[in-house]
Amino acid sequence: MRELGAALTAAMEDTGASVGMVYLLPPDDRALRLTVVSGVPLEMAASWTRVGLGDPIPVADAVAQGRMVWLGDQEQMARRYPRPGLVLPYRFALAALPLATGAATWGGLVMLWPGSHPPTLSEAEADAVRAASDRMAAVLDDATRSGRPVLPGGLPLVVNPRLPAAEPDQAVAAMAFADRLPGGSCALDLDGRITFVTPAAADLLGLPVRRLLGALPWEALPWLDDPAVEDHYRAAVIGRETTAFTAVRPPGHRLRFRLHPDGTGISVRITPLPDTGARAGEEATAEDHAPPVATGRASALYHLMHLAATFSEAVGLQDVVERTVEQMTTALGAQSIALLLAEEGRLRLVGQSGCAPELTENLYSVPLTSDTPEVRVFTTGAPLFFHGSEELRTAFPQGCAGPPAAAWAFVPLIASGRPVGSMVVGYAGPHGFHTSERAVLSSLAGLVAQALDRARLYDAKQDLAHRLQAGLLPHSLPRVPGLDVAARYLPAGHGMDIGGDFYDVIRLGDTTAAVTIGDVQGHNVEAAALMGQVRTAVHATAGAAPGEVLARTNRLLIDLDTGLFTSCLYAHLDLARHRAVLATAGHPPPLRRHPDGTTDILPVPPGLLLGIDSTAVYPETEVPLAPGTLLALYTDGLVEIPGVSLDETTADLAARLAHGDVRDLDGLADALVHHARHTAPRNDDTALVLLRSHPAEES
Repeated sequence: MRELGAALTAAMEDTGASVGMVYLLPPDDRALRLTVVSGVPLEMAASWTRVGLGDPIPVADAVAQGRMVWLGDQEQMARRYPRPGLVLPYRFALAALPLATGAATWGGLVMLWPGSHPPTLSEAEADAVRAASDRMAAVLDDATRSGRPVLPGGLPLVVNPRLPAAEPDQAVAAMAFADRLPGGSCALDLDGRITFVTPAAADLLGLPVRRLLGALPWEALPWLDDPAVEDHYRAAVIGRETTAFTAVRPPGHRLRFRLHPDGTGISVRITPLPDTGARAGEEATAEDHAPPVATGRASALYHLMHLAATFSEAVGLQDVVERTVEQMTTALGAQSIALLLAEEGRLRLVGQSGCAPELTENLYSVPLTSDTPEVRVFTTGAPLFFHGSEELRTAFPQGCAGPPAAAWAFVPLIASGRPVGSMVVGYAGPHGFHTSERAVLSSLAGLVAQALDRARLYDAKQDLAHRLQAGLLPHSLPRVPGLDVAARYLPAGHGMDIGGDFYDVIRLGDTTAAVTIGDVQGHNVEAAALMGQVRTAVHATAGAAPGEVLARTNRLLIDLDTGLFTSCLYAHLDLARHRAVLATAGHPPPLRRHPDGTTDILPVPPGLLLGIDSTAVYPETEVPLAPGTLLALYTDGLVEIPGVSLDETTADLAARLAHGDVRDLDGLADALVHHARHTAPRNDDTALVLLRSHPAEES
């Protein structure tokens, strides 16, 4: 892990980047995990510790598409990636790259430059960034080969650069220099804590030096607890540009703050201004360019907004649960968080983070008749807050949620005015639960409740839809002597209902078979229902000439008058005579792999889509089917990638078919579908049928 950290800091020095983040992709996971971070406090990166491969986030696209993503300015970020653009409205440039060696993808690299960076990467910078990603990928590859794979841990490793040690004489001279400057001076580390303060600055701030050192300004000085103030701090850290703001120390002392950031922290100059009755954060000047953003009090609201943006894209229950527990635990500064949903007279644990085994066991399934705090808040709709375990045990002697913690919050999950569950939050240290924080917790719980409720409905709908589609597709494929068959169906991505892709393999005799594949227009129940009718029609006429099968099916669709069109390919296989006769209705042409391993696209003349013209004719094509020949029939979901030509993607499919192991058709089908799913976003269903005639020695 530390080798990755060293590689990251070296890359930042080579490229002049101000922020760096390394994400790892654990085996069999669909989410990138933030593992190493440099240049920003961990709290600022908390919302990005987990990034799903399908999330609209630059690093997710870089990993999924195997290329560098470059965003030269704030406008590009807002236009291409609205969610991070909304919650990070600062000036910076960004590069995201995959960490990959050969066919293995280990994760992703993200690097940020100050807002003053040109909108394009120089050739030297681009080479340095790519070299850095290659070095990190090699580190990960070597570690895995040696049996010590690098895996993300609980919290990311922070590798911020350290200040060089100063000679004693220089330290004294620097202190005297700061004291002689007008106004006051102080310094913040990258976590925002005060590491140095002059007596003049302490006088202006109204606290002694000893009470300021090590403190966060907005915690030590309540009058600085203002969203605009923390937002300027975030802008300085992320954008690495000087920012300034005016704040008012009661009873009316106006102070001007100028923040000068670099890679090790922020130097702050404080000067008094004439009193005009302004409020904190007011009187913005040209250098006050950071837009005001609600942050929780400032920071919690920042995470509230981020969570809301995240939930707008989450769909299934597990998706919502994972995003909630991982983001909120860090965002709230909590030790643990648990989500419980009401189901069949019980509160059932659906997700947790940081919970001890005893707590997890106690919350796993709680009857609604129990007198426990999680049940109480569910039934009453009112949250409960406890400053310590003794206070909790006094209130619920028979129903304490789990092992000791310094503070507890139990908040009802209410969606559309009705309770759906409870949220349990535990803190390792003392917690005051001030009015503003209670409001934030309630707001977060409301967002979570709505997202969970929608997710449950979505899961139920998807389950019903997929059951319907599964019932319309073949339950099993027939065994035909002399023919190996494998088929796969892959549903479309999130947000789709069910598709109209279909396939069928029909045994006609001991040495003959028919195969069909097609795609009904649309992604809804109507499309699925029509798909079932088309498949039934083809099955009923199978055995006739391929052109006649399609013509009859076409007339049926026109009689049904659904307004939907269908592509379809039908092939008649004669294994005894080693030939195949095919006809197509606007469907992608099949691929053929010859016994010697070469592949080609079968030249089948395209006919009209089914459902357009009742007089349409579908030409037939006869091709040889020598023993050992493999045919691949597929729908366009397997080869369609936005922005890439079909010729290019079909050629890639043919190449993968040529190099696949034809002796294991199931393995080959899995490999082709897996490649399609993981190389780029897929917006359509996918069906694939592989057929291979037996060579004589295999019969």
